[in-house]
Amino acid sequence: MRTNLALTAALLLSAASAQTVELRILETTDLHTHALGYDYYQDKPTGEFGLEYTATLIKQAREEKRNTLLFDNGDLIQGNPLGDFAARVQPLKAGQMHPMHQVMRSLRYDAATLGNHEFNYGLEYLDRVLAAAPMPYVNANVLNPDGTNRYAPYVIQRKLVYSTDGRPYFLNVGVIGFTPPQILNWDKAHLEGKVQVMDIVEAARKFVPQMKAQGADIVVALAHTGINQGAYAPGGEQAGAALTTVDGIDVVLTGHSHLEFPGSAYKDVAGVDLKKGTINGKVVLMPGFWGNNLGVADLKLNYDRAAQKWTIADAQGSIRPIWDKTAKKSLVTPDPAIAAAVQKAHEGTLAYVRGKVADLTAPVTSYWALVQDDPSVQLVSNAQLAYVKAALASTPYKDLPVLSAAAPFKAGGRGGASYYTDIPAGTLAIKNVADLYVYPNTVQAVLVTGAGVQEWLERSAGQFRQIDPAKTDPQPLVDESFPTYNFDVLDGVTYEIDVTQPARYDRAGKLVNPQARRIKNLQYQGKPIDPAQKFVIATNNYRASGGGSFPGLDGKNIVLQAPDETREALVRYFTEQGTVNPAADGNWKLTPIPGVTLLYVSSPNAAKNLPAGATLLRVREDGFAEYAIRF
Repeated sequence: MRTNLALTAALLLSAASAQTVELRILETTDLHTHALGYDYYQDKPTGEFGLEYTATLIKQAREEKRNTLLFDNGDLIQGNPLGDFAARVQPLKAGQMHPMHQVMRSLRYDAATLGNHEFNYGLEYLDRVLAAAPMPYVNANVLNPDGTNRYAPYVIQRKLVYSTDGRPYFLNVGVIGFTPPQILNWDKAHLEGKVQVMDIVEAARKFVPQMKAQGADIVVALAHTGINQGAYAPGGEQAGAALTTVDGIDVVLTGHSHLEFPGSAYKDVAGVDLKKGTINGKVVLMPGFWGNNLGVADLKLNYDRAAQKWTIADAQGSIRPIWDKTAKKSLVTPDPAIAAAVQKAHEGTLAYVRGKVADLTAPVTSYWALVQDDPSVQLVSNAQLAYVKAALASTPYKDLPVLSAAAPFKAGGRGGASYYTDIPAGTLAIKNVADLYVYPNTVQAVLVTGAGVQEWLERSAGQFRQIDPAKTDPQPLVDESFPTYNFDVLDGVTYEIDVTQPARYDRAGKLVNPQARRIKNLQYQGKPIDPAQKFVIATNNYRASGGGSFPGLDGKNIVLQAPDETREALVRYFTEQGTVNPAADGNWKLTPIPGVTLLYVSSPNAAKNLPAGATLLRVREDGFAEYAIRF
């Protein structure tokens, strides 16, 4: 009783003489089940990522400031074999806590939101995960079919904080969450008819005034979305900058894009102050992915007694890395408590991924997947073809030619210099299958014409920059802002890609150069493709439902919606083969450009198997290597 009276008296005194409160907000995002710094595909530890390393930064950041809050911004439960183990191999039972949540409970997270990948395993599984979560989850823009919110749109947490001279205050922290509306396309099989999704900014404008009316002193947006770099259009996938224009939001925690803010990639965004880590005067954070950075927002709050509200006198955003890219070493030691919390699931995952599937006659790598036909893509195509042909054998589509679309998922880029497939010859294990196909997509097939095949490939060819045939200086070949998972290779036809031509479609899939044609000599069975001929194309649920904004793909021409994941199709195919030859059939190539030098960025390990005309130029400080390719 005396303690309560003393606290009450102190609070009254504080109200009479307001002080400054320093509040620190910490963010993790896009952890993708990387509790540990362990590469399950290569079956070895690494210090480049993992929440066990970020946890050390979290504890250090808490020691520096008395008042701290910790949030996760989504894409937590899917992303590596640990996530598959918890969802598919030994599925969580009702009331059982997800391995990532076991870790996060020990770190005392204050709240979290849902990313788009939270929906990959279906709503039933997600509900089971959330029911046992150790912290509240918020999402304001996923709705039930009747328009009511499926999840709590926001929470207002009453936090005891202390001023710089030690006086206690109560601060009402409002926390609201958002996910990309595109989940309706990306996970159509799980979500169609079960949910609808509001525009992110529209949802913010609906609920933030309610939060303020209910007493929220500050509002933190857990926005699983990237930072829009231009004007925002309703329904946009990237809405981070747009959210800073919503009255009442004070801090925007972003993610989804796997990039970094503050960071030079966003230097030209309107309203950006990279030194302060703000957009339009509000702190915005995006701490990379897989726990490779910790987001840190420092707010200085003053109480306006006349207006009876808290005001933000100053704000600073920053990110703290766990890995030194130049020196290639860890900047912090891992927190042993994290490994202890996830030990059982980790050991189960290791046993799972080490299971043998087949024998592999040659190594499989993806180092040159954007330059030439690649075995890592070929194997996926072969498995998809076998699966779809068998599935359609007794359907009206059985006599149509079947093609296969597959993309190099692990080809560096945002994933870093180690993000490539590299499977040695010998035993082909489950971990290698997951390395070839990192997403829990399901097999689907679509019906297209020969003209549609051409457009599909034109969209894929946006992977490349336009090359000037008159220049002799090295020219970068790959547009690194174009996701490699949208670089579909179509097997069953042969073609060339002429990169001296402009891209027909832009990065978003919009037709921008109607007269441009990069795809040359497109042939089926040795003859020019008939624009009117019908084809079945084996692909996945993401692409078939409109993921990647490919022309003609909107979910309306799907002829097969298989229940099996693509990885299951791969396992079945490899098991039936017994011994697997991964050789690519060379069905596509870049059109030669005599006298031109192309600059290609890959792993230093790519030097082990140089294509004709390729030479190593240098290894960069960020770990990537640059290669020259001359035809």
